[in-house]
Amino acid sequence: MKMRHALPLVAGVMMALAGGAFYVTGSGLTAADHLDPPGRTNPANDMTPDKAADIADVFAWHTATDINFVLTFAGPQAANLPAVYDPDVLYTINVSNAAPRTTPDIPIEVRFGRGSGNTFGVQVKGLPGVTGAIEGAVETDLVKDGVRVRAGLFDDPFFFDLQGFRDTVATGTLRFNNQRDFFAGQNDTAIVISIPRDRIENGTNLVDVWATTARFGGQL
Repeated sequence: MKMRHALPLVAGVMMALAGGAFYVTGSGLTAADHLDPPGRTNPANDMTPDKAADIADVFAWHTATDINFVLTFAGPQAANLPAVYDPDVLYTINVSNAAPRTTPDIPIEVRFGRGSGNTFGVQVKGLPGVTGAIEGAVETDLVKDGVRVRAGLFDDPFFFDLQGFRDTVATGTLRFNNQRDFFAGQNDTAIVISIPRDRIENGTNLVDVWATTARFGGQL
């Protein structure tokens, strides 16, 4: 499952990238979001959904000094449920800053591991300017060589009026309500990475960002 978008590195611009189909410079792109594809991840269609491998959203934005990436997955789920960490899933945040824009110039790989006492840790590899990997416990701010990483449980940041969407499709009339959020009070597991901007940008090139999941021993 994957999603992608382009991040123009212009001061003061912030972009949030969510699921669905995107159009970047005229090209149609397919993408996955919460509970896609239904045959593998939607509990209405599969009694054993692969929640850990199900990408919810990808968010990317920059400040004057840093670029921030957030990959959310395994949601939405009730706030009383724990985070989802699966050592057999490889998460990759792909960054392209040069032509061809479909080639990841900076693939950032994330995996989880199980420690003693059923505790979990996270390992992040491929971070530009970082020697080796960043490793440590989940639910902890990890900092190395100017890069900050955190993996853990977060309130789902995506806002969407699902009822309004369904009513709009059924009636052909816009029925959205900006006070009604289907994802309110629900959680995702997320990987958050903040990297100095000068390690990502490449002149005036657009920066494309997309994420993929891969399950060891299988294919999604």
